[in-house]
Amino acid sequence: MTQKENKMGVLPVKRLIISMSLPMMASMLVQALYNVVDSIFVAQIDEAALTAVTLAFPLQNLMIALGSGTGVGMNALLSRSLGEKRFDRSNAAANTTLLLTLINYLVFLIVGLFFVEPFIRTQTSDPQIIQYGVTYLRIICCVSMGIFFQMTFERMLQSTGRTLFSMVSQMSGALINIIMDPILIFGLLGFPKMGVAGAAAATVLGQLVGSSIGLFCNLKKNPEIQLSPKLIFSPKADIIKEIYFVGVPSILMMSIGSVMTYMMNLILIAFSTTATAVFGVYFKLQSFFFMPIFGLNNGLIPVLAYNLGARKKQRIEEALRFAMLLAATIMITGTLCFQIIPRPLLGLFNASEDMMKLGVPALRIISLSFPIAGVCIIMGSVFQAFSESFYSLIVSVGRQLVVLIPVAWLLAQTGNVNLVWFAFPIAEIASLILSSAFFKKVHGKKVKVIDED
Repeated sequence: MTQKENKMGVLPVKRLIISMSLPMMASMLVQALYNVVDSIFVAQIDEAALTAVTLAFPLQNLMIALGSGTGVGMNALLSRSLGEKRFDRSNAAANTTLLLTLINYLVFLIVGLFFVEPFIRTQTSDPQIIQYGVTYLRIICCVSMGIFFQMTFERMLQSTGRTLFSMVSQMSGALINIIMDPILIFGLLGFPKMGVAGAAAATVLGQLVGSSIGLFCNLKKNPEIQLSPKLIFSPKADIIKEIYFVGVPSILMMSIGSVMTYMMNLILIAFSTTATAVFGVYFKLQSFFFMPIFGLNNGLIPVLAYNLGARKKQRIEEALRFAMLLAATIMITGTLCFQIIPRPLLGLFNASEDMMKLGVPALRIISLSFPIAGVCIIMGSVFQAFSESFYSLIVSVGRQLVVLIPVAWLLAQTGNVNLVWFAFPIAEIASLILSSAFFKKVHGKKVKVIDED
């Protein structure tokens, strides 16, 4: 039995990019909203609670790195296999990834039980912040099966072009989180007042709901993938190898973000806990602009991978031009917002005058790097889609560890925390130089050589 051509090979490219990316961009915006709302409610407890959540972020990001990177590896293999009409291989990729997802959860269950307190204590000696941080992280890690399986099921839907169902999964989980945050934190509607633990409980509850919906959508609405317990527990070594050939660089690349935020926390907390809280607030606010770019990136990767497998050069070229223009437009909008209304943005987090004094210049300085970052992310999608993720890893190491952290540390030696923020635009310029060089190389090797009929 033959299967008809997937829409990624025939739909007009601009329409395809919009149809693939818009649902994910919308769901990513909701994701950004619940990240912000989460911190807004936590900030109402006190600044120590906001600082604790900021210190917890590197470990949370490591969790996302492991789950998302595994999904990226599956996504590239699955989409390419569909483009090549190798349906047995696409099914093997999906089922094997479910087993890998279960293993990822078990790793973080152990982390949650035994390692969260030592992790928080490496960053602060404040007993209140330690208590908040340990309480929050233990729940997040021990009940992390929701986020791991949610990411995997969403990637399966994205890989076959069913991004609308992916959006439903992610948005449902995010909305549950937003609704339950104030209820569990402040003890509304008869629920106990849980404080920081309530924020964590609302988060994992949303993730569990999202993963359940994602499973349902894959079983009922995604006929191009056949999930089977027999296939899940009969993994193929070559499939695992190919998933992690693409996935490990992506995992390492995102994990570097955890190292970067951890080191920045140490640099900033030497000035004050308020400076660290400002950094945490920045990360929440910037997600309103970076999350849509990541949604665009997630929609673009299967389009590029599919059309590479189908050897459709012009569709790849058009997709890249359109995605870069869209990314630059979104990020310029972000820069303008951070330049024009930094005080109202910080005010959302119950910012004190000291926090305003530190936060306003921080937002304005860091946001100068946004347009460059948007273009670099789209270039990175090429590396992921074409199984050249090692280049993404090199760019990430260069930007965050070779440039950002050393420059931030050197600027911190001046004693002026406002100068530390300039490390971000400096690092983004370095990223642009590296990304452009690698993009030219990969594009020449993978795309220019295609001869279309």
